[in-house]
Amino acid sequence: MSRQRVIRAGMPPLRRMVRVPVWGDLFIRIGLAIGLIMVVVIIHWLDRGGLVDHHDGEVSFLDVVYFTMISVTTTGFGDIAPVSDRARLIEAVIVTPIRFIVFFIFVGTAYNFIIKRSWEKWRMARIQEQLSDHIVVLGYGVSGSQAVEELIARGTEPRCIVVIEPNEDRLIEAEKMGCNVLNADATRDETLQAVQIDRARNVLVSAGRDDTSILIVLTVRHLAPRVPITVVVRASDNEILARQAGATNVINPVRFTGLLLAGSARGEHIADYLADLASVSGRVELVERPVRPSEIGRSLAELETGGKGVRVYRDGQPLGFWESDCAVLREGDTIVEIMPTAASEREVPS
Repeated sequence: MSRQRVIRAGMPPLRRMVRVPVWGDLFIRIGLAIGLIMVVVIIHWLDRGGLVDHHDGEVSFLDVVYFTMISVTTTGFGDIAPVSDRARLIEAVIVTPIRFIVFFIFVGTAYNFIIKRSWEKWRMARIQEQLSDHIVVLGYGVSGSQAVEELIARGTEPRCIVVIEPNEDRLIEAEKMGCNVLNADATRDETLQAVQIDRARNVLVSAGRDDTSILIVLTVRHLAPRVPITVVVRASDNEILARQAGATNVINPVRFTGLLLAGSARGEHIADYLADLASVSGRVELVERPVRPSEIGRSLAELETGGKGVRVYRDGQPLGFWESDCAVLREGDTIVEIMPTAASEREVPS
């Protein structure tokens, strides 16, 4: 099946929020056109002595409005006409450019609401077909929304994030952040195929219910065997099921909260430091990266970045900084290190 066929008929299209809402854009255009027309009305009224009405010989304010409208719209019945040199100069130098501007406003409005909207829909369909190396967030509740905010704070472009959520109100919030959004059921194969799940960089699952989240993980793993999947579950006995379903990482917010509580009992600053590590808005952050070629053969304490190495993953096994195997870094190692955030590096000591 070709890539173009995965977006099936009836599937809601991927969308991304435009900078100016549709009705806002329309009111701006109408307001600008009316404003320009009023300028012409005022000019014609001030120079009404240079106009002649072939019907009754008098130029009233209603006649000025009428003449302005037929002049701007280039209708030109000829019953009212400029006769003085100044009136004709005004028509040539001032009114004619305004006439073109109003014309282009109307043409631009038609383009924006007919051609451009169709183009935008076609463009989003092409983006949807060509998605690659993106992050898919399945579920935009409390955990999902916080994850998206943190991703953006860490430097991920919103256009590289795809949010799938059946609740339209939640999708609006994700759309405001600049993310691509899809109103659909994440447990369906066609939904995940529509966002090119097999070409995603990461998949984050937070459906709100453990059973739904595990079903989504099963579906994602079936369609994308190699894509890393992180899932949120709230019951400890579901953690094993989530891993068996194919989750790469399983996060239990209840367990993490317990760890923070227990840490605070052993020291008033432990919980604060753990929260600091988990957020990009803090002074330090945990960074996971592959070992650099120039670091091979060195110890975990001699990282080029200047970070504090705390763990090495080698052949799928975690190694602590105190273990002898971390004395020499090898090709293929994955390093977890503590780094200062950009905000803390800008701090100036008093």
